[in-house]
Amino acid sequence: MNIPEIDEEMESTASDMNEYMLTRLRGTPAELYSASAHYISSGGKRLRPFMVVKACEMFGGKKILALPAAASVEMIHNFSLVHDDIMDNDDVRHSVPTVHKSYGLPLAILAGDVLFSKAYQMIVENCGKLGISNSRICEMVSRLSNACVDVCEGQALDLGMAFEKRLVGEQEYISMITKKTAALFGLSCALGVLSAPSSTEKDTFALTQFGENVGIAFQLIDDLIGVVGDAKLTGKSVGNDLREGKKTLPILLALQISNSDSREKILKVFAARNASRTEIEEAVKTISSLGIEEAVRDNARQHIQKAMESISSYDDSISKRKIIASAHFIVERTV
Repeated sequence: MNIPEIDEEMESTASDMNEYMLTRLRGTPAELYSASAHYISSGGKRLRPFMVVKACEMFGGKKILALPAAASVEMIHNFSLVHDDIMDNDDVRHSVPTVHKSYGLPLAILAGDVLFSKAYQMIVENCGKLGISNSRICEMVSRLSNACVDVCEGQALDLGMAFEKRLVGEQEYISMITKKTAALFGLSCALGVLSAPSSTEKDTFALTQFGENVGIAFQLIDDLIGVVGDAKLTGKSVGNDLREGKKTLPILLALQISNSDSREKILKVFAARNASRTEIEEAVKTISSLGIEEAVRDNARQHIQKAMESISSYDDSISKRKIIASAHFIVERTV
């Protein structure tokens, strides 16, 4: 499948997922559930749910079997976004005001907690009704718990790196995003496999490896877009990673290869929350001029290749082609 075709396929899955999740994010008090659904209502590619569904279909499962697990993963993802935005004090996400800016800090924290709790509810209350065995439901909950711990550890590592004065190495950065981001992609594929009746432990392992490598590639590209992307397309404030002092690979590469004048422009706004918009734009322009985009995309492509190798032994199928196409979409995307 080419990129336009997989984009259309993902949009269809995203529409189904949005309806499934929003009908389950209703309750009293209404404002709490409105805050919980804020990012889901604003749209998104739903990459993780897509991978849950396609991993399930790879092993003979139907989409309906994967919906609870797909909703679970996406709710955990949205929980992490709500709390990330609070920690970073960001103003915009998905072209809309962040939850804490729209609803206030206390309600935003509670909204994240609702999403976290609902994620477990999705699996426990719905999978059994679809005929998924209790043993598999227990394994799904266990994997969900482990991935949530990984995400929290990864976020803590990311925060710690921001406070450290030294520049971290590439491997340290990869280790951090493996926990912070790749864990949920690996979980997505694992839960999809576990939702399918004919899958095995070997299949779960192989697809987890696939998902984790795709997740690393995703974060590499996300960090790239965060520095050189178009804010009108991304719906995010470009340059925030610089202002927050985040040691992402694009920024680390830029600092490594820049001359003294360029390096000074970047460091002037790095971890400088009071930096002016003009100064940040100048630093972003400087980084864009250094030609790091292809280096970051090449790194991401190497992880996609590792992902392909982990599922190379499986017979060709429509679902396999679609999950592979989604991986290529992730590397080539610009928003």
